[in-house]
Amino acid sequence: MSRAGILIASLTVIMIASTVAPAFAAQMEFRTWVEPNSVDEVEIKFQRTIIINYDEGGMLADELRGQKVAKTFSLTSDDPGVTELRDRINYQLSQLDSSATITDVQIDYDTKLTGRGLNTSVDYKLILTMQITNHVLRESSSGSSGIVDMSWRGLMVPGEVTVNAKGIPHEINLPISFISDVAPGLYNAIQGSDAETLLNNPIMDASGIKNQPLGNWHFLFDPTGINVDAAQFGLSEELAGVVWSSFTMGESSFREGIQTEKEHEATFTTDKTYDLRTIESADSANIFFAGFANIDVLDNQEVVGVYPEAPEGYATTSTGEFPVMIIYGMAGFAGMAGIAIFLVSEKKRKKDIAAGNIQTGIDPSQLVGADTSTGSGGYKTNRGEAHLKSDEYQQHRSVYDNPQVEEKKDDDTPSASSKGSMPKGWKPE
Repeated sequence: MSRAGILIASLTVIMIASTVAPAFAAQMEFRTWVEPNSVDEVEIKFQRTIIINYDEGGMLADELRGQKVAKTFSLTSDDPGVTELRDRINYQLSQLDSSATITDVQIDYDTKLTGRGLNTSVDYKLILTMQITNHVLRESSSGSSGIVDMSWRGLMVPGEVTVNAKGIPHEINLPISFISDVAPGLYNAIQGSDAETLLNNPIMDASGIKNQPLGNWHFLFDPTGINVDAAQFGLSEELAGVVWSSFTMGESSFREGIQTEKEHEATFTTDKTYDLRTIESADSANIFFAGFANIDVLDNQEVVGVYPEAPEGYATTSTGEFPVMIIYGMAGFAGMAGIAIFLVSEKKRKKDIAAGNIQTGIDPSQLVGADTSTGSGGYKTNRGEAHLKSDEYQQHRSVYDNPQVEEKKDDDTPSASSKGSMPKGWKPE
């Protein structure tokens, strides 16, 4: 492929990537102080992107090109339909053998359909912000850890979920519902196909977060709150004296598990055959515990034991209990290697100086300037050059000494004869 072809292909990829929003699956954020009867907040964000391709055109392509439709609203438990969703969530948690209970739910819904020249994308974003309680099974005390139930993290709500925003009912859990509202032609084309089955998969599905055992999550212990110098750096009173443990899911490795995008494809046919794809990134989550956390199993369910502070002598920074002293040792070896390289380089430099192997330039005192420009009237360009102070001028003669205009040869010189030119073959009568 030529350079021009590569450049055009690269620009095309960049333009397409810039117009299609990234799709993320379930993303969870949770923080708990591990206190009895505490009510903590958990946020789960669900995102999915659907792309319909029509590279070869068609009636459906003509209908979708240029369309831009969005549906955005926020609801709380005081709005119709949200309380029913809360009750369904609590039922699903009971099916997971979790003691946790959701007391309040806030919904932020934002979905957009964007029709382009070669494809149409539908981007779904649904955020559930929930107040959770009864997840702390036991408070920490002297000699015993607190216990936090984590079975609830695999939340999944099947089927339709209808809520009311400003008196208008909206189904928010099945991707096909939004398409039926804003693009009836597309909806009619999809009905009865494999694409319809694919678009009936619920958006509120965080089961992948529970399917990844907590033992495979990345662990980090942060003792900043008990650092004697923490207060002078502006640490809030709420965090002072508290250590934090965090577990992070989303890192892709052989130990933590290979995290891959969730991509599914289907086709449907009307006047032409169209391709449909649903795209989600791998699930991710961050959970934080006030204290030193350790994973355990209670009645075949994963729980987290939390101590107010780390065991004496504990010094780990990541999963696998990697000692801090090893990190310091590695840094020390790196510093020693840098010093050794510097000493070797300096020794070589001094050796080159002693041997006279040093690159030097021309002494400026041995140069003289000369004008190389000409002008007419009062105009003259400030152009010049420098050459060595030497009698052997031919060794560094200026290129401007050469004729700048090609000289005409003698054969091209016009004749100086005063006689005129007569036509060939002309004779006087």
